[in-house]
Amino acid sequence: MSEAVLQVFIDGVIRYFEHTSDKEVNVGTPYLIDNTKPAALDYTGIIGVSGPSKGCVYFTAPKVLLKHLLLSIGENDTSEGNIIDIVGEVANTISGNARREFGQEFMISVPVVVEGYPSAIHLPQNTRSYVIPISWKSYSASVVICLQSS
Repeated sequence: MSEAVLQVFIDGVIRYFEHTSDKEVNVGTPYLIDNTKPAALDYTGIIGVSGPSKGCVYFTAPKVLLKHLLLSIGENDTSEGNIIDIVGEVANTISGNARREFGQEFMISVPVVVEGYPSAIHLPQNTRSYVIPISWKSYSASVVICLQSS
């Protein structure tokens, strides 16, 4: 995966957090991981990708970050349903920004949200994923990109 492709996702993260009351987000240096065990936290919003690139993009975060994220966008209801909605929304927004950059052939699914360790993420074992670490307030989250060219 090229640096330019990774930058599209990094820019998507930055743009998303610009819409919060605490706009300061720190994006760390992307790194590679093996696909034997997906990087995941309390909640994960997964977007399937098809077209010239196949795979998935997902956003994973601890519950406390998601509660504060809801509050920072003006939503006082931090119920389980809204937590599930916000993690899916972040994943969808970041992937949607990438789709605008890569064109209509970069097809994305609706988000699937899982709580806890996502055994439902089946990553290709013959490739590796890029993790983009995110720090917001005092919390850590990640965007993970697992794409293969067809």
